[in-house]
Amino acid sequence: MIAHRSARVTALLALPAALTLAAATPSLAHDGHATTTAAKAVDGQAYQIDLEQLNDSGASGVALLSLEGRKLTVKIEATGLVPNQPHAQHIHGSTDGHDFRCPDASADKDGDGIVSTAEGLPMYGDINISLTTKGDTSKDSGLAVDRMPVADKDGKLTYSRTIPVSQAVVDHIKDLHVVQHGIDPNNNGEYDFGKGKSELDPKLPQEATAPADCGMVKGAAVGSMPVGGVETGSGGTQGVESPALLAGGGAAVLAAGGLLVVRRRARTARAPHRS
Repeated sequence: MIAHRSARVTALLALPAALTLAAATPSLAHDGHATTTAAKAVDGQAYQIDLEQLNDSGASGVALLSLEGRKLTVKIEATGLVPNQPHAQHIHGSTDGHDFRCPDASADKDGDGIVSTAEGLPMYGDINISLTTKGDTSKDSGLAVDRMPVADKDGKLTYSRTIPVSQAVVDHIKDLHVVQHGIDPNNNGEYDFGKGKSELDPKLPQEATAPADCGMVKGAAVGSMPVGGVETGSGGTQGVESPALLAGGGAAVLAAGGLLVVRRRARTARAPHRS
């Protein structure tokens, strides 16, 4: 496991390392004194995130974030995800000083054994960036699974994209973290309703939207509880700051041409009816 993690880190470091080297090249300021781009707040620096499983998903991975001005490059290598399925993934957290972190088992307020998206949000914060493969990256695309990466037949996922971001993201990059979604607790290789319906849309299975792994920037301060921001609820959708996900998330998934297992109507027809 350590060898695999080291290999992923080595591969992912290639681009950020190059950016760091380029950023450190001296240039002349208007006053004639040598300056370096590296002297800026975060330009050219790479931030490592170790993704650790949630919900006993078996998923893990490494993400690297690197900034060049207001362009954020995100590279992710993950394994143990549900094979051949799309995995919604986001950068969560606050850009106004609130403290969020990856959730633990205590976030499972209803005691069903799954930390759902709504249960996790009070701890890991609202969506800041949707890590889609193309197009919009706002939280409105949080469940645009037609533009989310798909794990291969072995459950491996590789992602790389450079995204324009706000100055607030640049200034608070260490306060943000990565979450990937999509679990398979009954190990049947697909998303089904074995764990009930998603609180984001009852037409979707809980498995499709529950978080699979989460990771924070290494070295970032981690508080014991979030301060402000999303209010803690009681396991429902109270405190979810993404009404677009609740109102339109299911439509986005269904419009994706049936990427989720909902498309497998033959199998669903054989399953017991769920009201």
